[in-house]
Amino acid sequence: MTIRVDLNSDLGEGYGAWTLGDDNAMLTVVTSANIACGFHAGDPTTLLATCRSAATQNVRIGAQVGYNDLSGFGRRFIDVSPTDLAADVIYQLGALDGLARVAGSRVTYVKPHGALYNAIVHHREQARAVVDAVRSYDASLHVLGLPGSVFLAEAEAAGLTVVTEAFADRAYTPEGTLVPRNQPGAVLHNPLAIAERVRRIVLEGVVDAIDGSRVTVRADSVCVHGDTPAAVDMATEIRRLLTASDVTITPFT
Repeated sequence: MTIRVDLNSDLGEGYGAWTLGDDNAMLTVVTSANIACGFHAGDPTTLLATCRSAATQNVRIGAQVGYNDLSGFGRRFIDVSPTDLAADVIYQLGALDGLARVAGSRVTYVKPHGALYNAIVHHREQARAVVDAVRSYDASLHVLGLPGSVFLAEAEAAGLTVVTEAFADRAYTPEGTLVPRNQPGAVLHNPLAIAERVRRIVLEGVVDAIDGSRVTVRADSVCVHGDTPAAVDMATEIRRLLTASDVTITPFT
């Protein structure tokens, strides 16, 4: 049986005169782009340019929705009401989808960003709000999230297509969640070690947690954060090693 996996990255996260990551280079490597929607990062000009680059490279566009937290880069939990959160997600989806369509593409999936992504692993009310927003906007959109999360369970129950994700450059807890960024060792940096780690995730379905224990991980897609130093080198080495291991790199949508 042919093993297939998607490679995704968080892109479009610059703002005005500030550039974050090398989006154009990353778009030559990945198959799906989680593009910011303006709430945690990304101004309209940057987002349109990123959508155009993704369309040119035939990379699928996903809306990376998050809390309305531009100054905190969306990495701070906000106790927003479900009603407000659903409206925020719809707003972000509509904005990015409009830009994507002008660029000759469209949004095909949704991936929550940062603190929202981590919150809805367990926070059922906010998870339901995101699911309700996606279903209300376009029930054909896929949703990308952490295996075993409340978010994916709620999405599946609502009839949405769910896609499980693993992280190349982030450390895991023994429970299979991500080590918080403010803890030592949370972000990984060695491209060769990261690529071998991803190979094990894809082929064996396991990853070593930060305490050395083995965690089962099922991943339809693997994320390399675009703002991680040497992100393009990481993604390139991951793709090279997976291809050499007879894994087909292909979008999930």
